[in-house]
Order: sequence, then C-alpha cells, then structure tokens
Amino acid sequence: MKIETVMEALIKNGYSVRYFASGKEAADYLDVSLDGRIIGFGDSATMSKMELYQKLSAHNTVYDPNQSKDNDAFLEIAQKCLTTDIYLTSVNAMSETGELVNIDGTGNRIAGSLFGHKKIYFIISTNKIEPTLEKAVWRARNIAAPKNARRYNLRTPCAVRGDRCYDCSSPDRICNALTIYMKKMNDIEDVEIVLIGEELGF
Repeated sequence: MKIETVMEALIKNGYSVRYFASGKEAADYLDVSLDGRIIGFGDSATMSKMELYQKLSAHNTVYDPNQSKDNDAFLEIAQKCLTTDIYLTSVNAMSETGELVNIDGTGNRIAGSLFGHKKIYFIISTNKIEPTLEKAVWRARNIAAPKNARRYNLRTPCAVRGDRCYDCSSPDRICNALTIYMKKMNDIEDVEIVLIGEELGF
C-alpha cells in the first residue's frame, strides 16, 4: 500500500486529507486547529487512545458520549453532538480506493457523520485500510465489530469467541447499520480525513 495513492483516492472522492506519522502529531494538529469551537464526538477507540477529549476540552466545548455515566446521559450527550459545527469520529475500515465503512448499533456515530455540521473530521489510522471495498466491509464486520463488542464487555458471540461476526440476534448486538461513504456528502463545507501511520483503535 502506498499512502500517496490512498490520499489521491480520497481527494478524488471530495475529501481534504492530511497525513501524520503518529497519533501525537495528529492530536497536536487538531489541538491547534480547533480553538473556541463547539465540537461533537462520535465513539472512537482511536480518538480515546489519542486523548483528544482531554486536549480539546481544555479550550473548546466538547460533547463526548463516552464521558456519560449511564445510557440516559449517553443519549442526551449524543443528541447534542448532532447539532455542533464540528464533528470528530473515526471509521471501522477504509479501502485503498477511498471508500469509508462504519458499523453502528445506536446510530449516533453514523448520523453525526452524514449531515448537519460545517466540518467533519474522520480520524483514521492506517491499520484500518484494506485493498478493496469488499475487504473493508469484511474488516468492519469481522475485526472491528468483535473488538468493539469486547471493549464494552458485551455478551455477543463475536465478543465471547473473539474471532468473527456471527450475524447474531443478541440483545447486545452493535451491528445494526452498515454505512459506506462513497464520496463526501453534499452541503458539508469540508470533510477532512486525518490519516495516521500508527496502529490505533480497531
């Protein structure tokens, strides 16, 4: 994989793109770029690893559902995230041809990434990049989703066995919607892909 080829594909699909060798460099860039803004977060292990909430909330108003103490608080904060000017999230997988793939259980992360913001940042580490869209979808379902389910101590077959998707009917299922972003959504001023050459998240 040549990162330059991936970046060219993303630009062709309407995104602006920046590449950083490490999560720290990317976090520092976002910390400088965003000041005095109202920011919404989508759930992201990558962003948690980068400690973006701690950095950005020091000089921005940041709504992060992961800072909630229970499900009611989670939903309340998640709704606020949908009305912010700036939205930050990640993806479960990406193809070398520039398509992004996300799986969601509640829907707040996908909803926030599609409409209603002036600018959206997708924070993506290069370990999530697959050669084709088909393989990116496979990765989202069979690698990212089981690891996310296990992260939340859910009792889904994929989390318990830790190997693959079972297309389950578990009450804890988090794979209720799969979204493929083929190109930048209309009427969002800018969607920026922040690529990181370090393994982060799932």
